[in-house]
Amino acid sequence: MDEKLGEFLSNFNRAIELSREHLAQNDGRERIIDVLTEHIGVPAAEVPIVSQDVPVHRFADLDISMEKIAGRDPGARLIGVGGGQQRQHQSLADIVQEGYGPVGVGQPDFVNLAVGPDSTREVVALGLRLFAYEGVPLAVLQRAANPQYGRSGADVAVLGRNREAAVGFLAELQEELRTNSILRGQVVSFAFDPYGQQGAGVTFLARPSLPAEEVILPGEVLDRVRRHVLGIAANREVLREHGQHLKRGVLLYGPPGTGKTHTVRHLLSASEGTTAVLLAGNSLHMVGEAARLARAMAPSMVILEDIDLVAEDRNMGHGPQPLLFEVLDALDGLDADADVVFLMTTNRAEALERALVQRPGRVDLAVRIPLPGVENRVRLLELYAPAGVFSDAALQSAAEQSEGATASFARELVRRAVLRAVDAGEKPGDSHLAAAAEELLGQGEALTRSLLGAGGDGSGGDGDDGGAGFGPGGPDPQPGVSVGYTVGWTP
Repeated sequence: MDEKLGEFLSNFNRAIELSREHLAQNDGRERIIDVLTEHIGVPAAEVPIVSQDVPVHRFADLDISMEKIAGRDPGARLIGVGGGQQRQHQSLADIVQEGYGPVGVGQPDFVNLAVGPDSTREVVALGLRLFAYEGVPLAVLQRAANPQYGRSGADVAVLGRNREAAVGFLAELQEELRTNSILRGQVVSFAFDPYGQQGAGVTFLARPSLPAEEVILPGEVLDRVRRHVLGIAANREVLREHGQHLKRGVLLYGPPGTGKTHTVRHLLSASEGTTAVLLAGNSLHMVGEAARLARAMAPSMVILEDIDLVAEDRNMGHGPQPLLFEVLDALDGLDADADVVFLMTTNRAEALERALVQRPGRVDLAVRIPLPGVENRVRLLELYAPAGVFSDAALQSAAEQSEGATASFARELVRRAVLRAVDAGEKPGDSHLAAAAEELLGQGEALTRSLLGAGGDGSGGDGDDGGAGFGPGGPDPQPGVSVGYTVGWTP
């Protein structure tokens, strides 16, 4: 029985080999192994292959660099890998060794990738570039990530009879990726990928346009933040000459709806040309990659929204937090002279890990964004209201009634007033604002007020300077940083 089984398997394998040979002879295609052998001048199956992984979010950069380098050879050409879905699983080594059988020349695969908020580029997703590099023929397989087929990362593989030429090509490619990028000066966020961070690309965001006049904060809060985030960047060369560090961490904390994200949007608006990486929610696990990208694309910002989600105090009893250590490593891993700012926001400063906030160099400026006082509530209503619709007296009255309200509440109050006027077929006026205030502040809107941040702790006020503070035992303030409010923990 065993002898017959062995004979059957031997015949079966031979039948498969004959079938492959028949297909290779009759599909009318050149075999890739023959094309590669002719191109490099020696049997392709006997040549070592040098490979390099590429971050998914740099794949468009890779395609641009590959086209630039290969384009120096007037005889460069691009071919594809023939076959069905199995070609998606094959590496360059599989192709030249014909591990899945003979592979014919096919058409390259292309995919459209975003290269800006409003622009895309057709890039080679799977293809072989044949060209001469410094006189040495090379074949380079370029493959995009394809999690559907188990390939979570992108890569290039180089085949050439001269290994030094292959290594030199990859070194030049790396230098191109280091110095040139479509990401430089852009605002991007990492896309969530269910297959893991290796498969995460980037989403390009339009840089917001938000002047300082539309950021309503008390006292000199905004000026203090601007000096630390933008002022240091503007004076980077002078600071370097005097041996001062540029890497910095800024924490904006305070109740929800007070303007932390609004302040971040203004900083983005005022930092044209700076690369910004936004991390929030599921993308916070990409903080390590964001830090590497920020280092390469400096001057840059890494914005961590709701940092407490991944940097909660270890003493709060929730067990190990691996992402906390990624955050700390990212903050510590940059050189002091790197013009990179980590801009973090939280509604729960008291829950933050002390190793994050009580160590200079990780967070060297913490600014409380308080609830607006009555004068700022008037300014917020003026900002959101249509020009000339409500009188000063009506705005003042509405502001005085909404003690403890946030900027979000002021926006909703104006919207409700306009809606009441539209429903009544009238032009918006003082009576509609008063009625909207009465409605929103009534018992029936208690949940809405809570969601919009009205009726808070009343800690806001126009005298609130929003200064940095960690209480006794916290970090010594840096020069020029005022210490005022105490975050809620006890050191």
